[in-house]
Amino acid sequence: MTAATHESGAVTPAAPARPLPAAAPRKVRGRQERSPWASVVLHCTLILATVIAAFPVVWILFISLGPKNAWQEPGQVLSHLSLHNYSDVLAHSDLAKWFLNTVIVAGGTTALGVFLASTAGYAVSRMKFPGSRQLMWTFLVTQMFPSIVLIVPLYLLMSELHLLDNYLGLILAYATTAVPFCAWMMKGYFDTIPKEIDEAGRVDGLTPIGTFWRLIVPLAKPGLAVTAFYSFLTAWGEVAYATQFMQSDHYTLAVGIRTFAQDQRPDWAWTSATAIIITIPAAIVFMLVQRSLVSGLTAGGTKS
Repeated sequence: MTAATHESGAVTPAAPARPLPAAAPRKVRGRQERSPWASVVLHCTLILATVIAAFPVVWILFISLGPKNAWQEPGQVLSHLSLHNYSDVLAHSDLAKWFLNTVIVAGGTTALGVFLASTAGYAVSRMKFPGSRQLMWTFLVTQMFPSIVLIVPLYLLMSELHLLDNYLGLILAYATTAVPFCAWMMKGYFDTIPKEIDEAGRVDGLTPIGTFWRLIVPLAKPGLAVTAFYSFLTAWGEVAYATQFMQSDHYTLAVGIRTFAQDQRPDWAWTSATAIIITIPAAIVFMLVQRSLVSGLTAGGTKS
C-alpha cells in the first residue's frame, strides 16, 4: 500500500486495492446430460438408421404401385400410380388359398406355443420335480441349432408319422422353434409374480390348475402377449419348413410368393404387391400387442 503527500505535508493512506472478481464456477455435466455436439451426432445416427431400416419397405411399396416394369424404370411409377398389381394378384392367383393356409398354420402355432410355453414355464417356476432343470437346459440347447439343420430329421420323423403335407405337421415343426424360447421367457416372467398369490389360491380351495388359470394367467398377460407375437411371427413368414413339408395345395404365403419369381420370367410387380399384403396382418398383430411387448420382455428378462 502506498501513501500520498499533500502540500501541507500530511500523509494520507492510499485507497485499498479492489479484490479481483472470483472466477465463475465451471458447470459440471451430469451423467444424463449430453453436449450439443453429442446430441447432433446421436440424432443423425438415429435418422440414418431409421432411413436404412425403412428404405426396403418403402421401396417395395413404391414398386408395387407402378407398372409391370417399374423395377427397371422407377421413374414411371409416379406417372402411373395405381392398385392394379394388388387387384391382379387377388383375382388371378391363389393368394386367397395361401392366405387361408397361413392363417390356419399361424393360428395353430400361436395357440400351441402359448399353451406349451406358459404351462412349462409355470411348472418350472413354481414346482420342484425331477428333471425340471434338465428340461430348461434342453430348451436352451435346442435354440443353438439353426432351423435348417433340423429339416432332415424332422422330415424323416414326420414321414413316419404321416404328417407331411399336413397342417398339424407344420404346426408341430414350428412349435419346436417357438416353444423353447417362449418357455424360458415365461419362466422368467412367472418368477416375478409373488408366490403368495398361489398360496392364497390354495387357501381358497383352488387346484393348481385353477390357481394358474384364474390368478396367474390374468397377471401374466404381458408375457403371454410376447409369447403369442413371437409364435405368430415364427409361422407367418417362415419359408424353409413350409417349402419342404407342404405341397402346392397347402402352400403358405411365404412359399406361394416364390411362384411369382421364377427364373424364366420373374414378375416383380406381383411379388412386391404380395410382399406388402403379407406384412399387413403382422403389422396388425403388432399393433394389438405393442402395449404389452415392452413390459413382457423386460419382466421376463429380470430372472432366469
